Parts: sequence; C-alpha cells; structure tokens
Amino acid sequence: MLRELASDLWVTERPLRFAGVEVGTRMSVIRLRDGGLFVHSPVLPDPDLRKELDALGPVRFVAAPNRFHHLYVGDFISAYPESECFCAPGLDAKRSDLPWAGTLADEAPAGWAGQIEQRLFQGFTLANEVLFLHRASRTLLATDLVFNVGPEAPLSTRLLFRVLGGYDRFGSTRLERLLIRDRPAARASLERILEWDFERVILAHGRVLEEGGVEALRSGYDWLLAAH
Repeated sequence: MLRELASDLWVTERPLRFAGVEVGTRMSVIRLRDGGLFVHSPVLPDPDLRKELDALGPVRFVAAPNRFHHLYVGDFISAYPESECFCAPGLDAKRSDLPWAGTLADEAPAGWAGQIEQRLFQGFTLANEVLFLHRASRTLLATDLVFNVGPEAPLSTRLLFRVLGGYDRFGSTRLERLLIRDRPAARASLERILEWDFERVILAHGRVLEEGGVEALRSGYDWLLAAH
C-alpha cells in the first residue's frame, strides 16, 4: 500500500473522482529525524493504511496543502487525535469544523523546520497551495499546481487532460493560466521555488517525476516565467 521512493519517504495512491472524472490522488509520508511522521495531502486512513503507518512511526503532523486537499483530514484527526493538523491559508474558514493547529506559510513550523521547507504559491488564491521540499531526498511535494497524466490513466481522464492541454506532459494546464490572477506574485513565488534543489516531484494527479524536477517545473510554467 505504501511505496518507498527514498529513505524516509513513501507515497500511496487512491482513486478519486472530480467532476465525474477519475483523476486519482496521492498522499506522501515523510519520517522526520525524531521518528515522527509528516503526512501530506491525506487519503482515507483505512485499517490497512493505519497498520503500515504505525509500523513506520507515530503520525505527528498532517498537512492539507491547498484549499481542495482536505477531504480526509477529519478522518486522520479521529485516527490520530494527538497529531497536529496544518492547513493552507483560507482552508480554516472553509473547514471551521476541524481543529487546526496552524496555517501554513513560508516559514516551516518548529516540528519540521530544517528538514522540510515550504513556500506559499501566491497569486492563485482559489487554491492557495503550499509546496514543500524534503531536503534529504531532494523531493518537491505539490498537489494541484502541476500534473503528469499519461497513457496509463482512464480514457475519460486522458480526454479531459487533452482538452486542458496537459496530457502526457509534466506541468500546468489551461486552468492554471486562467485561474492565476496575480501573475507577478505567482512568478515571484515560482522563482523562489525554483531556487530549491530537487530532482523528484511528487504530485497528486498523475505520475511521480523521478528526475529533472527543477527544469521540468521551469518548462511547465514557461508561460508564466516569460510574462512581464
């Protein structure tokens, strides 16, 4: 169920339908130096997944990285009531029913500072996505800012991403071009993220990119970086 991608780094995938189309979703798990687990973009913690997580270490932190990836945070809180859950800006108002420990910003909380860096992607307020860098494995964690949907996806998914201009390529789609309203702010955020040292990119929808992450992200947003 959990796949190890690097030392202290795992992912698991689950089906997920959006607007009637199967897009899938992916959760990442990082084991911190003290043995505790950082869970990014949680999926449903069913008994099998909980067993595997418990074998890795105690779940200490759960991150809902944008305003859409929050569906199973409540289930994680129920399963791991001593964990601390952090949300993207604006999600605390959308999900006021959940006991958030804090709001994610550019500065990492003390629990994972120095091990996982983070940046709020400005200018795309509909999502308010926060990206993370696991320094030890040189891995970028993203959700809805990049996609990598290929021929292994269901037919309806392939058709959707062809329409969106994002099929069989790593990067953004026409939706990001439409929904990123403050392009100077978004470009400044992206340029700071591109200063990070990463090879792998884990994303929520599509294939994990194992190498060339910085250049792939730069190429996937060339339309934004070229805009002045």
